[in-house]
Amino acid sequence: MKEHYINEKTGISYTLRGDYYLPDLLPAEEEHEIGIWGQRYLRFIKKYRKVLYTNLLTSGVLNAHLAEVDARAQTMLNDLIKKFAEQEGVNEMLKEQNQMEWVGRMNNIRNRAEEIVYNEVLFK
Repeated sequence: MKEHYINEKTGISYTLRGDYYLPDLLPAEEEHEIGIWGQRYLRFIKKYRKVLYTNLLTSGVLNAHLAEVDARAQTMLNDLIKKFAEQEGVNEMLKEQNQMEWVGRMNNIRNRAEEIVYNEVLFK
């Protein structure tokens, strides 16, 4: 059996999936690695922004859009953590002197930065 064929009358291409040939209705999409932020955004748009999700899916750009959102969110998170740590004096010297205080303050900074990323990038 052929894995892939095109019906000459209709021009529709079919791909073998298990025992059945299924039509390739959606355009082929480039594969991008999606991180945690992209996965969270995907859950959000599937549940609350169904029209946007459907439009991205049917146009074949969902994966690329998720990768772009993921990269933007991760960059913003890293920048915010660095900025907040510098402003609050959380540095390597504090880490050497009092590790538990450093961990607590960095966790606080990370949580605040994540909340900002959620509101500015994901849930906008």
